[in-house]
Amino acid sequence: MSETITPKVAEEFRNLIDRVRKEIHKVIVGQEELVDLTLQAIFCHNHALLMGVPGLAKTLLVTTISQVIGITSKRIQFTPDLMPSDITGTEIIQEHPETGKKEFVFVPGPIFSNMLLADEINRTPPKTQAALLEAMQERQVSVGSKKYKLELPFFVLATQNPIEQEGTYSLPEAQLDRFMYLIVVDYPEADDEVEVLRRTTTNFRDEPQQILDGATILKYQKIVREVLVREDLYTYVVNLVRATRVSKDYCLPYAKEWVSWGAGPRACQNLLLGAKAHAFFDGRAHVTTADIQAVAKPVLRHRVIVNYAAISEGVTSDRVVEKILAEVPVPAAAAAAS
Repeated sequence: MSETITPKVAEEFRNLIDRVRKEIHKVIVGQEELVDLTLQAIFCHNHALLMGVPGLAKTLLVTTISQVIGITSKRIQFTPDLMPSDITGTEIIQEHPETGKKEFVFVPGPIFSNMLLADEINRTPPKTQAALLEAMQERQVSVGSKKYKLELPFFVLATQNPIEQEGTYSLPEAQLDRFMYLIVVDYPEADDEVEVLRRTTTNFRDEPQQILDGATILKYQKIVREVLVREDLYTYVVNLVRATRVSKDYCLPYAKEWVSWGAGPRACQNLLLGAKAHAFFDGRAHVTTADIQAVAKPVLRHRVIVNYAAISEGVTSDRVVEKILAEVPVPAAAAAAS
């Protein structure tokens, strides 16, 4: 057993996450899976993309999380006229107060925060969307000939409207791949919507309290990676992802029929990391096949690009992932345990 991940540590973390959930749900009604997936991405030192029609509290969720986990956050409202420098910052010419000489001074953009809320990210052209790529992957920003490190923890939580809506742009595949999860935000259940009415049509406000801080997040980001994984589960993760690759002989026949582009190695990494976080959130120090299957859709749905035949037949990437989960053999040890 690892020195940092023990059943006791896992149980302590589950209790901590329960407190975090409780504070978030003072503002957000229902949407338990949405809250958990967003928090999992954060503790995996990664990014999440929340997709849903306007008015489903995507932005409210992100701002509430920033209050509860106690970090600096900034928001960018993505619009068609937004420029890359509006995100990263820019160099301006200023006169030195003592020497009188003019010099370039870097003015940091809103990306210099612990958490960046990229609101309606697909309402700005791909050139501006791409300004996030270096920051999301390397945790740094290049301006001119200089590189500026971002303070950790750093993660991007972006919201996106369905692409069918007017005035939206498709996110480039390279940028989609930088997001660990694509989380679909659906309409609330009837009981939850009644509770939303109760809370939002009166003067009562229950303010969420801070539970975490940056140092605690960094600590548990390291511990999550120590969650134990059986050797056969590594192979299971790889087999799931390989089943989506239409250019290879090992692709699942169903995927070969409906998929134009499959998932790459980053999907394997995120699938296993997501499974570790899912197990840790449940108070366990080891991964099971159920953990892997639980995060398969948010990890793969934006990396499995369906073809035109699939679109015409109403076959979605979620349906492809469901078929893959049903047909890729579960490891023998896991099957015996169940």
